[in-house]
Amino acid sequence: MIPLPVDDGNLLLDQRRTIILRWWLLAAATLAVSSAPTLLGLALPLPPMLAVLLALAGFNAWLLWRPSRREAVRGGELFGQLCVDLAALAVLLYLSGGAANPLISLLLIPVAVAALSLPARLTAVVTALAVAIYTLLTGLYLPLAVDDVERAARLHLAGMWLTFVVSAAMIAWFVARMTASIRERDRDLAAAREQALRDERVVALGGMAAGAAHELGTPLATIAVLVGELERDATLNADVRADLALVREQLALCKGIISGMAQRSGAARTEALQAQDAADWLRGVVARWQAMRPRAGAIVSVAGKGVPPWLAFDPALEQAVGNLLNNAADASAGAIAVTLDWDAARLRLAIRDQGPGFAVEVLRQGGRQPMPPHRGGAGIGLLLSFAAMERNGGRITLENPPDGGALARVELPLASREGAS
Repeated sequence: MIPLPVDDGNLLLDQRRTIILRWWLLAAATLAVSSAPTLLGLALPLPPMLAVLLALAGFNAWLLWRPSRREAVRGGELFGQLCVDLAALAVLLYLSGGAANPLISLLLIPVAVAALSLPARLTAVVTALAVAIYTLLTGLYLPLAVDDVERAARLHLAGMWLTFVVSAAMIAWFVARMTASIRERDRDLAAAREQALRDERVVALGGMAAGAAHELGTPLATIAVLVGELERDATLNADVRADLALVREQLALCKGIISGMAQRSGAARTEALQAQDAADWLRGVVARWQAMRPRAGAIVSVAGKGVPPWLAFDPALEQAVGNLLNNAADASAGAIAVTLDWDAARLRLAIRDQGPGFAVEVLRQGGRQPMPPHRGGAGIGLLLSFAAMERNGGRITLENPPDGGALARVELPLASREGAS
């Protein structure tokens, strides 16, 4: 008759478990009431007591089958259910000895549930109601007829033992559930705070990037002018001219990156993005990355079966994959293996190099805070990649395979992105 609280901080309770627990308690109460006259020799008024249990069973059935049934019960509704449970207990105790019935301590269980799950105001009301019922039952009840005083004392002690066992078990269960819920909430809060710190760092980096992009325009234009003047020098040999052509190509890429920085910041709405074949998108990302790093190599393989999914890819995802490719190229001079796979729920991407593997600190803190500068970099590539994937509902995992090298796994959900246009 007492609901089981599964509080998540918003007074939400698991409706299914509440109903199931009430069914178990109703079954136990029905068994006790119906067997007491035979096993204990107690003359209980069975018809009214069974009627109360039947009415409470009907109430529980209505909670189960009502059209507006939800999986969660809010505080006000739980308060109403506790009042119904207290009323049913009051009637059953009135018919079975009142305050002299050792099972009267079961009135404490609704109070414990209210204290764990309800606001202070509603808890005070439930407590006052339980106290009022106990007070009334001290003078208003139907006495139990027990001729043998010694037998009555034994029955009373047995009832007290049973009440203690039931109360201890249920309160321990409630406290254990509440403690688990509080720990889960604390973990969620810690994760939210960590995410907020990462977002703050990313926003700060975005502001710095915008300022850097504005300031880089002038030196890039100057370099482009100088390259043009050098290309007009007729005395330069073919090798120098090839190097100048490469410099001009890299300048064009830099200008393209700067001009598209606003889009690549992730501000573009997903609905405005065009869906494209995942395999074609990945090949395009790798091709553009290799244009920026012509001395690095990457081999793209498609391991998924069937037609690749069509997704609306956030431009920030390309930057995230590019950062992972840069890390792999910095760690290994060999070709990078890029594998695309998918199933009905997720798109998976694996980037593997043959370098020395990730450092222990990177495996533990990578993506949560900027790493110390290394190999001339700023140590923020992983942070930006993790942030971009999390904004899109995905995740990145880093590991060192047993056979050597480093492996970065990317997973993106398909449910919320497939078919966008």
